[in-house]
Amino acid sequence: MTEEEGADDSEAARESEQALEAARAEIGAQELKVMLSGEFDRLGAIVSIHPGAGGTEAQDWAEILLRLYLRWAERHAFKVEVADLQPGDGAGIKNATFTVEGDYAYGYLRAEAGIHRLVRISPFDANARRHTSFASVFVFPAIDDKVEVVINPADLRVDTFRASGAGGQHVNKTDSAVRFTHLPTGIVVSCQNERSQHKNRAMAMKILRARLFELELRKKREQLEQFSKEKKDITWGSQIRSYVLQPYRLVKDHRTGVEIGNTDSVLDGNIDPFIEAYLMGVRKQGSEATPE
Repeated sequence: MTEEEGADDSEAARESEQALEAARAEIGAQELKVMLSGEFDRLGAIVSIHPGAGGTEAQDWAEILLRLYLRWAERHAFKVEVADLQPGDGAGIKNATFTVEGDYAYGYLRAEAGIHRLVRISPFDANARRHTSFASVFVFPAIDDKVEVVINPADLRVDTFRASGAGGQHVNKTDSAVRFTHLPTGIVVSCQNERSQHKNRAMAMKILRARLFELELRKKREQLEQFSKEKKDITWGSQIRSYVLQPYRLVKDHRTGVEIGNTDSVLDGNIDPFIEAYLMGVRKQGSEATPE
């Protein structure tokens, strides 16, 4: 019909383009559902960010990452609740833990687990030298109450303390903050976001259950995934992505090779191209590893 009308801006041409865009969007949505078909992908996520060595510079980088993920969650209309936030010495953060509620939040964010590397001219260096900083991102599925995770009270040490940092005039007046230490594993979880100790206990227990559950999952995966030859732990030196702001501007994912030159957009939460490429790679690897 477009060819018969002989004009690219004809009504038929516009309708064809709209139909094509709708078809592309539907195909993309279906492909994404296939990629997010893991057992826990549909659940919410619990994300923890920790700066590497480097003091203020690394702590500032951890805070930049926190803002990145909060903006990403906002783009996807996910609900975010900050459970624990420890301010850094002078700037940045010492650590942060937050929950992300929404369908497939964990399926998306599991692609972000690993070490993130930043290269830039440090704003904290009077000599304006280039610095490299690292921060680790851990992602756990926010398991619901239907999944049984048994925690022996005898294995748990509970400490209460006064919350630190900003939080209003009432936040520091009572010992409302809670810290759980799971003695058999050494996992430590703290929550100080709420004024109520009861609410902080509930959030801390939710995070602890998720971390213990993820620990058991990781043990099982290590037993079952013998075909994986290049498994890397979340350790310094095995960064998954580099964010270079000096001497050039580029964000590169080392697992997939995806590169984006618009670093401002990435740091503002536009990380979907990295996530989707990672999920496609995991799906491809899984299909190649599946016996015929």
